[in-house]
Amino acid sequence: MRALRLLLICGALLTALGAPLSAKAPDFAETKKKAEAGNASAQFNLGLMYAKGEGVPKDDAEALRWYRKAADQGNALAQSNLGVMYANGRGVPKDDAEALRWYRKAADQGNAPAQSNLGVMYANGRGVPKDDAEALRWYRKAADQGNAPAQSNLGVMYANGRGVPKDDAEAYAWYNLAAISDDDARKRRDELEKTLTPEQKARAQQRSTELHNEIEARKKAAGK
Repeated sequence: MRALRLLLICGALLTALGAPLSAKAPDFAETKKKAEAGNASAQFNLGLMYAKGEGVPKDDAEALRWYRKAADQGNALAQSNLGVMYANGRGVPKDDAEALRWYRKAADQGNAPAQSNLGVMYANGRGVPKDDAEALRWYRKAADQGNAPAQSNLGVMYANGRGVPKDDAEAYAWYNLAAISDDDARKRRDELEKTLTPEQKARAQQRSTELHNEIEARKKAAGK
């Protein structure tokens, strides 16, 4: 059975969550000033700067401190990254229960990376009893937002019949969506494709197109 990847690699996830830094990295001094004044977005960005060592020496403990300040104000990005820090033991002893708690807070606000990681926790029984149905539910929420790791893990669930009846065509469809930005998903798709009949492959490709269109329509409706 293919193992589900534990998609909690902190560096990659932190980068993915750095939307406020995408245009131009904020000035450290100004960001710190705003953060100290209580601005949650600035607190998150300051945590991100410490976590990545941008404009300041890398410091996981400081990253954790500022993420927590923003997370306590309900900032979903900070909550998700705080979960990553606990899951990986960065700046704090590794604590799956705390990771799960912060992922859930962010996931409940619709944060796709947190939803994906919450699925991973359920799939692997980290901080919570193993529950494939719950893993599938959270993967789907994230996958429906276009989250490639969740799409890839959904493919694994369908390929192995975990929490859902085994369905190679559905697995292929999700792998195919994730393959755009996920090398492992592309490899899984190509491996699975070798086992499909022409009819199954045609159905899988059609299903992938349907899912893509559904996701894009959902994004458009949400103004993303």
